[in-house]
Amino acid sequence: MDTSVSRPELLLVADAVSREKGIDREEVLEAMEQAIQKAGRAKYGHEKDIRATIDRRSGEVRLSRWTEVVDQVENEDAQISLSIARKFRPEIQVGEYLIDPLPPIDFGRIAAQTAKQVIVQRVREYERKRQYNEFKDRVGEIVNGTVKRTEYGNLLVEIGSAEALLRRDELIPRETFRNSDRVRAYIYDVRDEPRGPQVFLSRTHPAFLAKLFAQEVPEIYDGIIEIKAVARDPGSRAKMAVISRDASIDPVGACVGMRGSRVQAVVAELQGEKIDIIPWSPQAATFVVNALAPAEVSKVVMDEEAGRVEVVVPDDQLSLAIGRRGQNVRLASQLTRWDIDILTEAEESERRQEEFRRRSGQFVEALDVDDVIAGLLVTEGYHSIEELAFADPDELVGIEGFDDSVVQELVQRAEGHLVRQEEKLDERRQELGVTDDIANMGVFTNQMLVTLGEKGVKTLDDLGDLAGDELVEILGSDAIEEDAANEIIMAARAHWFEGEEGATPSSTPEGGAGV
Repeated sequence: MDTSVSRPELLLVADAVSREKGIDREEVLEAMEQAIQKAGRAKYGHEKDIRATIDRRSGEVRLSRWTEVVDQVENEDAQISLSIARKFRPEIQVGEYLIDPLPPIDFGRIAAQTAKQVIVQRVREYERKRQYNEFKDRVGEIVNGTVKRTEYGNLLVEIGSAEALLRRDELIPRETFRNSDRVRAYIYDVRDEPRGPQVFLSRTHPAFLAKLFAQEVPEIYDGIIEIKAVARDPGSRAKMAVISRDASIDPVGACVGMRGSRVQAVVAELQGEKIDIIPWSPQAATFVVNALAPAEVSKVVMDEEAGRVEVVVPDDQLSLAIGRRGQNVRLASQLTRWDIDILTEAEESERRQEEFRRRSGQFVEALDVDDVIAGLLVTEGYHSIEELAFADPDELVGIEGFDDSVVQELVQRAEGHLVRQEEKLDERRQELGVTDDIANMGVFTNQMLVTLGEKGVKTLDDLGDLAGDELVEILGSDAIEEDAANEIIMAARAHWFEGEEGATPSSTPEGGAGV
């Protein structure tokens, strides 16, 4: 009995699909084999292990049933016992297969339709896999595509043999595209989703501007000039910080180009977006000043812990520094990654005077001195009673008009004020009912104890019931860190475990709730 059929047209179909879809010929033939297998199982039984092979040269199709040899049969349709199998092949072993050739299938209309569906599905899966593998490593590239269709303002863009999504919020404001329009965009993400690979494009991404400059400026492409940071208000304005690795090349001039030719090419692509190109500096203060251009800056005060910078500008430069709707300072903040506060010289002077009055008033009230002495202390950099109480007497003597007796009296008064302040805080702590057990832990100041009392934390049990982050929230992150808070809470829980054999405070999870 002939158990095979020659179908050379299958090879022609496989070649055509492979060329059209850009899929490997072998994968198309495997999809055809699976389709024939499915049709075979529909005819001979879905429980049976039916396999099909297509000869890669002749197109000959063979169908066979595979039966696994086992010691104990659990599935009679796909398994056979060793004793019976050896009647057909004496040398066969457990785990091997008996292969029985089957006559070729005469594809009916339903079987042919089923086979077609399997082939189409598998080809689509292979196509999706190919698209994902093609684009997953192209994130960060600029691509040119053609608008295929528009859906609710989102663009489906044809890039090569794949489709990409350019969402409405990734388009530059007020720009429109129609079907068949050419569009240039930046690949910012590729995801392998259940419905197929999704390629996401953007024209508003900061890196899109950087990549456009890399195409226009050979020095950037060659690595001589580096783009350090980009901030954009798409379609309106952008700032770009650049640095040159070659001292003989001006990075700003190279990016601008002869008569602005290079920057204008990028501006045209971005629908007239104005671009400020500024020199990058490793000095944060200098970088902030450059970023606020074209505004002039008088003074910069950095607060590195808070990540904030205070910038003082002349009165007539305020609107320029802030920009329309705060655009200039917002972009400068994004570019430098510092929170920028802008003050005029008049505002800064007024605030400085107010700060002087407040601090000198503090000395007048606490030390019972006149305005002249209080003013001298503030001018010399003493901002609190604590600083004065623990100051080096030799430094105080160096202040004009201060002698040893004056210095000694001032230090004594400062120390006395701190003692009285601590006594008042201790009295307040007792009024609030905060127990001595907490005070005697030796980890809280009187001010902290008062704060705990005001929040209802008055006993060791109250303290032990807290989590570490709750204690930090009550006292403030400036006063205590979470690791230290967890240790304090564990110490407060220690009395819960006294007398329990083998139990230690560490039996409770760190920072967890009490039991």
